[in-house]
Amino acid sequence: MPQARPPRWYTIPLRVVLVTFICTLISFAVSLLMGIVGTLIISFRRHAHPDMTAAYRLIALPAAIIVGSIVLVLSLAMEIRHYRQSKTLAAIEKMS
Repeated sequence: MPQARPPRWYTIPLRVVLVTFICTLISFAVSLLMGIVGTLIISFRRHAHPDMTAAYRLIALPAAIIVGSIVLVLSLAMEIRHYRQSKTLAAIEKMS
């Protein structure tokens, strides 16, 4: 059975940035959709023209920033934990 290669620390920032970027984009898209739908509903109830810039500036962008920062912290913590566990398991496997 081949030995697993030891973990590399420089892959942590790459994975953290990639996961954060993807989750931020998804949260921006979902919150923008909800913001547009909400803006349309409110404008139809008030019989006014919808202001779509509010959906971008007031709903989607703050939501994406909040979700992105939360995902950044959590994914960084999880990747560091995974790196430390993999490093310990590789050392144990190397000893046996």
